[in-house]
Amino acid sequence: MKLGLQIPNFTWAGGPATLGADLARVARSADEAGFEYLAVMDHFFQISQVGPADTDMLEAYTTLGFLAAHTERAKLLTVITGVIYRHPGVLAKAITTLDVLSGGRAILGIGAGWNEEESKGLGIPFPSTAERFELLEDALQYVKQMWADGDGPFKGKHVDAERLLNVPQALTRPHPPIMVGGGGEKKTLRFVAKYADACNLFNSPDLEHKLDVLKQHCENEGRDYAEITKTVYHVLDIGEKGEKSAQLIDELGRLRGLGIDVALGAMPGLPDTELLERFGSEIIPAAEAL
Repeated sequence: MKLGLQIPNFTWAGGPATLGADLARVARSADEAGFEYLAVMDHFFQISQVGPADTDMLEAYTTLGFLAAHTERAKLLTVITGVIYRHPGVLAKAITTLDVLSGGRAILGIGAGWNEEESKGLGIPFPSTAERFELLEDALQYVKQMWADGDGPFKGKHVDAERLLNVPQALTRPHPPIMVGGGGEKKTLRFVAKYADACNLFNSPDLEHKLDVLKQHCENEGRDYAEITKTVYHVLDIGEKGEKSAQLIDELGRLRGLGIDVALGAMPGLPDTELLERFGSEIIPAAEAL
């Protein structure tokens, strides 16, 4: 099993004045420790599960570009971009740019979006759930066409484009991996089966059921279920001194038994890089052996 570090909280002791240096140190340490993925959220306000809305939050794709410059091997992504935040042409160009400048390490993490408070606060349109899923399917079709050969037009339900020109193209071929986030059984998991290379689910009591639903969608779409990388969001908590390490490894073993390939989540205690070093020496080797 592989592990991914998501950094959702940037309210650190030094404040904005030292945030760049702190984040660079965390990124280098995570990369050297052997984390397979390095991720940020795609939000403009902090989400309530992490802290008050007015605590520090960085724009996702600017941050991923910064992380690319301070790492060498980890794959870079958002968990998860809301489709309403960016026109698919702008999003495809951002991921392409990240892929080129990182040497082929970009992943597109995308979902329908959910944060109505944030969208209304900034004046970003927040359409109905049905329309957001229509926009998501448009975006999935659009980016795959933009990353394919040619530069022809595109017409979706909501997006009409004359020329999907993308130069330079992404280094990763046939395209950067696409991760669809969310566990909606009728649409989200069907979109995973139809368009995506990976899913991102929560480590919830119904996780096994969600995987069964995805497997059925794969059968319906003629897709090989084994092709899809199954990722789960799980907080990577080993305690301040590593006292919870065995507990975490046990849970990773349970997830691996369900067929999960990647556990990806936040780590309490950052920007303390000693925790990352402990992961590199103890947790990541144990996870890879599962």
